[in-house]
Amino acid sequence: MQRFRTTEAAQHVGEQIVLQGWLHQFRELGKVNFLIVRDGWGTFQAFVDDPETLEVLRSMQVESVIEVTGRVVAEPQAPGGAELHETRVRPIVAIDEPPPLELNKKEMKASLDVFLEHAPIGLRHPKRRAILRLAAGAMAGFRASLNAEHFTEIQSPKIVGTATEGGANVFEVNYFGQPAYLTQSPQFYKQLAVGIFERVYEIGPAFRAEPSATTRHLAQYSSLDVEFGFIEDHRDVMALLTRVLAGMLGLLESEYSNELSLLKAEMPKVPAEIPSIYFPEAQELLFTKYKIDARGEPDLAPEHERLLGQWAKEQYGSDFLFVTGYPLMKRPFYTHPNPADPRFSNSFDLLFRGVELVTGGQRLHRYADYLAALQQRGMSPEPFMAYLEGFKYGMPPHGGFAIGLERLLMQLLNLPNLRLAALFPRDLSRVTP
Repeated sequence: MQRFRTTEAAQHVGEQIVLQGWLHQFRELGKVNFLIVRDGWGTFQAFVDDPETLEVLRSMQVESVIEVTGRVVAEPQAPGGAELHETRVRPIVAIDEPPPLELNKKEMKASLDVFLEHAPIGLRHPKRRAILRLAAGAMAGFRASLNAEHFTEIQSPKIVGTATEGGANVFEVNYFGQPAYLTQSPQFYKQLAVGIFERVYEIGPAFRAEPSATTRHLAQYSSLDVEFGFIEDHRDVMALLTRVLAGMLGLLESEYSNELSLLKAEMPKVPAEIPSIYFPEAQELLFTKYKIDARGEPDLAPEHERLLGQWAKEQYGSDFLFVTGYPLMKRPFYTHPNPADPRFSNSFDLLFRGVELVTGGQRLHRYADYLAALQQRGMSPEPFMAYLEGFKYGMPPHGGFAIGLERLLMQLLNLPNLRLAALFPRDLSRVTP
């Protein structure tokens, strides 16, 4: 017989079906015995009264791989309103010792360190798996939104000869006897690709050698990058980002309702126009409303972002807030200045529920402006000549942004730690599993 997914089984009341998956739970209650089988999509309950089948189940531990056959019967008290009767079980891979983590409880009770140590098993838990399935849905929504606007997906090198953002937070590698680096972002390459395709995006890993052990940083994370040409300024970039986020979250709501329900996710509404505040005005607001004097500081601290997010919720009913016009010297050298006040930039951060989710803005596009920006920062143009060549021969006004996938999930699902949103996270102390 054809194999069915557990999420399809309830649609076949009265039929004999086959399920394959893992022995998630077996409860022997005398005359009433239940088996829960789990596959890659969900779980389904089976009523067991056959003595031979009971003996088979008693001989195995949970997480054994099994094939279950039976007839689907409507049962209002069963999860999903149906269960299997006339159940038979065939072991595929029988396990004789219990797994290191309890996967058949509603919540994973293990500490974060224990969970990460046994992540290949722990990620089988329905709730932990649902987080990663939503990550897949977010990427699908990202792609769909940009494909609809005629963007081309690219894949840029992850081993580079020059640090993209400057600074020391890079992983150096020995590349056939010469130094190279794991890329901090695809920034240079996606800008150059604007000269080829006009509109590009990429989904890939980014690496930051920041000695940080906070709940919101990883040494390797998934970056959703966009760059496109023929813009007026950073406001065009903000408008595109708004549409992309609406598309991503809309796809999750329409196609991943089971996962969202399981995780009790509170889905935000993306306004047609996300509210924004200019950086100096944000600092003044922090001072007048919250008595925090951050005036003159070049950046916002996490606590400042939290309070601004709280203000946006109170003032506009929005989970999102753009902060625009960060000081130019705080931004990378390729950032376009604000023509009205060159001390500040045509850049932005997007806060989501009080945490920075996206950084973006308008880039420089004239070759001479790049040389001047590098000189102003005391940086030699020599390491960047391959990058600068693209601007020497004509590049349109352009801009872009990057979304941190794990951070999006952390904020969307109210996770206490970014590591719970990564498949196998990498941080200061963890390179396995």
